[in-house]
Parts: sequence; C-alpha cells; structure tokens
Amino acid sequence: MTDLAARARTLADELLFPAAAEVDLKGEVPMSHFDALAAEGFYGLAAPKETGGPGLDLPVMIQILEAMAGGCLSTMFTWVQHHGLVAGLSLTDRADLRERYLPALISGELKAGASFAAVIPTPPRLRAERVEGGYLLDGEAPFISGWGIIDLLQLCARDGDTIVSAIIDPVAGEQLAVQPLDLVAAQGTSTVHLGFTRYFLADDRVYGKVPYADFIAGNTFVSRLNGCAPLGLAARAARLLEDLGKAAVAAGIRTEIDTVRERLDASLADPPSLPAARAAGAELAFRAAGALVAANGSTSVLAGRHPQRLVREATFLLVAASRPEIKAGLLELFSR
Repeated sequence: MTDLAARARTLADELLFPAAAEVDLKGEVPMSHFDALAAEGFYGLAAPKETGGPGLDLPVMIQILEAMAGGCLSTMFTWVQHHGLVAGLSLTDRADLRERYLPALISGELKAGASFAAVIPTPPRLRAERVEGGYLLDGEAPFISGWGIIDLLQLCARDGDTIVSAIIDPVAGEQLAVQPLDLVAAQGTSTVHLGFTRYFLADDRVYGKVPYADFIAGNTFVSRLNGCAPLGLAARAARLLEDLGKAAVAAGIRTEIDTVRERLDASLADPPSLPAARAAGAELAFRAAGALVAANGSTSVLAGRHPQRLVREATFLLVAASRPEIKAGLLELFSR
C-alpha cells in the first residue's frame, strides 16, 4: 500500500507536474496521463480487495490524492470523479451491473465521471419521477467533469426523500443538453453543464436507492477526501518556495498542512467540524499560492508560469466541492 503512495508521488513529480503548465495553457489533459494512471493501477483505488481492488486504508488514499493534486489539478480532478462509481458498484446488490462494469472500471479500461451534488439542496436541482420501467429526470447537473473523456457517468437524482443512483451514457441528446463551461482554472477538466428534460432512466441502469438522510450522512467521508486537493496544492507551493530559497516560509506552510490534515481526519468522528476544516484547507492553499507569487516576483504573472497557475487553481478550490457551511467558514477566515 505504501508502494502505491510512493508511485503516486513519482507519477506526480515526473509526469504530471512537468506538463501542468502546458495542460493549463491548452486546457486539455493528454490521454497519456490517464493511460499512465491506469497502467499504475490508480483507477481501482476505491475498490475493496474482494472485488479486485487494493483495499486501501484511508491514510494511503489521502497521500495519493494529495500527491496527484500537487502534480496537475486538472488531471487529478478529472480522475478522482471516477472512484464514486467504483465504490458504488463495489457495494451494490445489482450483481449484473457490478459484473458488467466493475472489472473494466478498476483496470481503467472504462473511465467514469460523477454527478451527485445536485441532489443535496432542497429543493434538489435534479429530480426523479417514478414511471413504468424507470424514472423521468428533470433539472440540471451544474458541473460535470471529464466530458468527452469518460465512458460512463455516475448520476444521482432525487425522488422525494430517496436518492436514486444510476449509470448513464454521457451522450448529448434531445433530453440531455450539454453546455461546455469556460473555467478560470482547471479548464483541462472538460467541465460541462447538463440539462435534463424528461430524460428516461431505465430501472436496469439503477444500482442504488437510499434515504436522503443516509446519503447526506455518508457524504462526510467524500467531503473529507475532497479536502485533499487544497493540501496537495499548498504542498506544491511550499516545494516551489523552498526552491526559491524561502525555506522558513515553506516550513510554516507544511506545519499548517499537517494541522489541517489532522483536523480533517478528526472530522470523520465529528462531522460538524468538517466544514471549518475544509475551509481552513482551501484558505491555506490560496495563501500558499499567493506567497509563491510574492516570493517569485513579477514573472509570476506571466502565462505558463506555475505561480499564477497555482493562484487560479487555488481560487477554483475555494468553491470546488464546497457547501454553504464551507463558504461561511472561508468568509470568516478572510474577514480576519
């Protein structure tokens, strides 16, 4: 397991980070990045051993996610969406769907995206209406990453107080409108807005149904993992600061990273503390990237330079995978 974490750091340092500036300028992640992740076994991380995965413990998973985020955020953010469907199919009682898709998802032969945030607000942004043979979906999924890259989309919709989880094909059509989004950073994630109009979801593509309260409770673990990206970015900024001879500043950032990581881990046993920990991580990433810009000087604002890229990516992470409670925590931190 520790070998996987070491391989992730090597992949991030030797492949992802050297290409990150070009990925940012072009707004496109080369498929060779995803192929390399698949070849190294990084598409099955969320699968337990009994379904063919590595059965990772949480500390190793965190090390891997932080390393990837510090390598190339566009690559990491697109790739990490895949694991929701791997986890979901590993737990489903729909053996037919598990046997059909899971082995190819674990190997990376099939790549998946995810859409679940639209069911969290009340009223939900994506609604499911029960009809004969399945559901009709209406509403929107505001941010879907990996469009044109993924083969499958894990989709959650809300039917009253029930969350319906399913697999759909990521193909535009009369009932599924696709609008590409122009992002300030991580444009390589190929993020789009989806609009659903009486979209028919057949029962044979549904792999799970859970009460809304259980879904929200289970989201704590996912939200903790989402906290890895800011810490990975902050760690990369610290390394670049050290390269500039700012060892004391870098050391201070690393100490803060360790503190925030401990808070994030502790929040698994104390979910109400998670939003504040997530906010602290996002604020730290933003501040660390700003410190790198200041230390590097005027060339930081030139296109193709890492400092300005990291500032824009830290801006992206202020809102990515966020919730109103995290926003409130950030505003409190910024007010100081």
